[in-house]
Amino acid sequence: MSLNMHQIRAIMDKKANIRNMSVIAHVDHGKSTLTDSLVSKAGIIASARAGETRFTDTRKDEQERYGSGFLINLIDSPGHVDFSSEVTAALRVTDGALVVVDCVSGVCVQTETVLRQAIGERIKPVLMMNKMDRALLELQLEPEDLYQTFQRIVESVNVDPVIGTVGFGSGLHGWAFTLKQFAEMYAAKFAAKGNTQMTPAEHCKKVEDMMKKLWGDRYYDTDTGKFSKSAIGPDGKKYSRTFCALVLDPIFKVFDAIMNFKKEETAKLITKMDIKLDAEDKDKEGKPLLKAVMRRWLPAGEALLQMITIHLPSPVTAQKYRCELLYEGPPDDDAAMGIKNCDPKAPLMMYISKMVPTSDKGRFYAFGRVFSGSVSTGLKVRIMGPNFVPGKKDDLYLKPIQRTILMMGRYVEPIEDVPCGNIVGLVGVDQFLVKTGTITTYEQSHNMRVMKFSVSPVVRVAVEAKNPADLPKLVEGLKRLSKSDPMVQCIIEESGEHIVAGAGELHLEICLKDLEEDHACIPLKKSDPVVSYRETVSEESSVMCLSKSPNKHNRLFMKARPFQEGLAEDIEKGEVTARQEMKARARYLAEKHEWDVSEARKIWCFGPDGTGPNLLVDVTKGVQYLNEIKDSVVAGFQWAVKEGVLCEENMRAIRFDIHDVTLHTDAIHRGGGQIIPTARRALYACELTAEPRLMEPVYLVEIQCPETAMGGIYGVLTRRRGHVFEEGRVMGTPMYVIKAYLPVMESFGFTADLRSNTGGQAFPQCVFDHWQVLPGNPLEASTKPGTVVIETRKRKGLKEGVPALDNYLDKL
Repeated sequence: MSLNMHQIRAIMDKKANIRNMSVIAHVDHGKSTLTDSLVSKAGIIASARAGETRFTDTRKDEQERYGSGFLINLIDSPGHVDFSSEVTAALRVTDGALVVVDCVSGVCVQTETVLRQAIGERIKPVLMMNKMDRALLELQLEPEDLYQTFQRIVESVNVDPVIGTVGFGSGLHGWAFTLKQFAEMYAAKFAAKGNTQMTPAEHCKKVEDMMKKLWGDRYYDTDTGKFSKSAIGPDGKKYSRTFCALVLDPIFKVFDAIMNFKKEETAKLITKMDIKLDAEDKDKEGKPLLKAVMRRWLPAGEALLQMITIHLPSPVTAQKYRCELLYEGPPDDDAAMGIKNCDPKAPLMMYISKMVPTSDKGRFYAFGRVFSGSVSTGLKVRIMGPNFVPGKKDDLYLKPIQRTILMMGRYVEPIEDVPCGNIVGLVGVDQFLVKTGTITTYEQSHNMRVMKFSVSPVVRVAVEAKNPADLPKLVEGLKRLSKSDPMVQCIIEESGEHIVAGAGELHLEICLKDLEEDHACIPLKKSDPVVSYRETVSEESSVMCLSKSPNKHNRLFMKARPFQEGLAEDIEKGEVTARQEMKARARYLAEKHEWDVSEARKIWCFGPDGTGPNLLVDVTKGVQYLNEIKDSVVAGFQWAVKEGVLCEENMRAIRFDIHDVTLHTDAIHRGGGQIIPTARRALYACELTAEPRLMEPVYLVEIQCPETAMGGIYGVLTRRRGHVFEEGRVMGTPMYVIKAYLPVMESFGFTADLRSNTGGQAFPQCVFDHWQVLPGNPLEASTKPGTVVIETRKRKGLKEGVPALDNYLDKL
């Protein structure tokens, strides 16, 4: 059955029947096969892929829409961590997530990273334990071992099987169940035994009670059919766990009968379970028969659909508690109220989470969700980029919407208007937005909050056109690349180099392939990947740093000192921001980071880019005209922290204090031209006198391997300055998991190296984790950081050697 556009448009108004959900899963934990069972259950227009299916099939933004009065927008997110920015984009426009975990290998790094993010975005999870066929057929786990494996995963994801938010099954074979299916079967069975007629309400109560008995430490006496809370009866008889006896045992019996070709037993079971097989399935045997029987008995689509419709929230429910996270403005303005109430009559508030390339070269659909009001073709809107500040005109465009479309994968259908709670594509907005933004009709509107990415672009490659005449095409291609991937950064260095920065080797490789084949369409020369560093300080400046303005009439006195532990991370996580109300921020800094409250109130700005993890603080006492030069000093600060003195890398975790300022009385002698370069020199002097250090990015690596491969792994990690901080066995399997920290600069070729040292038995996953200080003085050429400084300066075409302190520090 195929729903037509009228039917879809009609369901769009029934906002309680909409489910916007993402699928979170690790690479090859079986997400795509599950998606297919869902699709086959529900009459679908198109099971589609927005964008192409080129990487692996994991990068599909599949949106499927189901019949039966529910509209389910399923946004599939990629499983590989280098694409976690795409996952973030998916989370922002969805309210629920189906978390798929391979029940054999358990929850891994990626899934944890994304889950943490989802919970931070207040997204409700339901869990699917996938690949049960493997547990039964290949590993032949005992029921109790399997229960323990499930129990462990359930705890780490924090869901409760007893209320039906956990599915078990095999996406590949197309069968799945929640405890609810079994509870219904048994409730009906026990009622039939006792010949009692139940009212629907009584039946529901029975099913609920039954679900409670099917999980946890509840036991069942198979002889008497009685339930018990202890594992051992009064006569010392051992009972089996209810989940094993009533749920796993029947499944094990079916597997055993069919896979061991017990013909009569199989026939009996099929009759007993009342399974109607199709004519062509009746003659099958072995695995094909097993699939047919299991699919008939426990169809995956039904279990999944039940979990999604019953346990994932509709936009009406979710927007109430997500509004404060989503909207930056006052919690009671018209926009906030519209979002909270998911009110189609309120002003339009829409968040664009990503740009999807169209078949039209260089053009993109803006893909996002309507949170309030409704969006329609021709509507005049305010398009606000991430740098828009209410009351200002920057990063703001007033334009009509060219067209609104429904994106059902490959298919794009025009639609007249789309009310709140729904996901939609817009045509013609891509000229005004780079990656994300807010679209509204409300004049006083603030932005929807920009997404926080869990990884940062720490690996960079310089690209140039093989044929210099192609430079304009390269520039155009870089623009398109930067639009289409939320994580990638395209930068032009002072030296004129074009830099592409990504989250890791794989992410960069794919970005560059896209750049060459799709966006620029010209042959490229690429440099070897290089790592970004950060410049920081380790002590307070040893002297008060003075810099005089070029006309000698103005003086700035400053010092630098390192941040307290954890403050830089708090800024990056958004716990402390430039947009926060001053009192709240000061309170937080005083309580958590032991700041002096009056100083915490005098933070002038964050940097680089007004948001980064460095602070400029005014600690002066009664300086005349200070406020008139504030903008100039801030501009000098932004410039200095973006390009530190060691090798023009961003600074990180440095607090600069302005101690004193003497200024010329005449405003004409203290303009930007005098103050900006002076501020920058003072800041450089501060950095050089405060024991400067380099910081390098570090990956968290998780490696799954058999015990025999462990030695080889330790060898490879040690050679690459890695350090193992956790190892453990994956219960019920012969595999081990090793967690280690590995500096990004040592990660190139790591996967290949591991393969050759373990006979291909180890599978690593890397995710950016933190910055750490590279030990040693970067001002001495013989040290590790010293070499990095020399190489980086050379690569950027800077003068050899870090400039001497007396370039920046003036004598009184």
